[in-house]
Amino acid sequence: MGFFDKLFGGKHDAAPKFSGEKMTVMAPIDGTVIPLEQLPDETFAAAILGPGCGIEPTGDTVYAPFDGTITQVASTLHAIGITSDDGIELLIHVGMDTVEMQGKGFTALVKEEQKVKAGTALLKVDLDAIRAANHPTTTAVIVTNADDLPKLHIIAGGIVSTGTPLFKFE
Repeated sequence: MGFFDKLFGGKHDAAPKFSGEKMTVMAPIDGTVIPLEQLPDETFAAAILGPGCGIEPTGDTVYAPFDGTITQVASTLHAIGITSDDGIELLIHVGMDTVEMQGKGFTALVKEEQKVKAGTALLKVDLDAIRAANHPTTTAVIVTNADDLPKLHIIAGGIVSTGTPLFKFE
């Protein structure tokens, strides 16, 4: 163990760090936060599926935004459903109209019913493949059971790193 390891508590890896805040959804991917109403898909923009926000991704990996259970991995691999240990049901939908890609450009790293910790890698994404297919890469982060939860507050804006608190419920 070197001097810096002793000073800073060990070697640092590239995995994102997540704090264990209750009723908080962390950014699942690096990028820029976009208000829900600006998403390039009317169903998401009108909050038909629920409130949340978008992220214009710069990273190529989607991570678990909290401790929970994978409830759905779309057969076309473009979307993941996850439920937090404290009851938040979240849809992470990578790109718009990416269902048409039939899984090309996506690699699932988890299975349905799998328990995950915040920061677990869920999905690898080829943003260039999405762009080549003429689809927006904007990723929707949507709470599908918001009516059963306290009020949602968006707490992040601008450029975010994976693991940054995105929104919370109070």
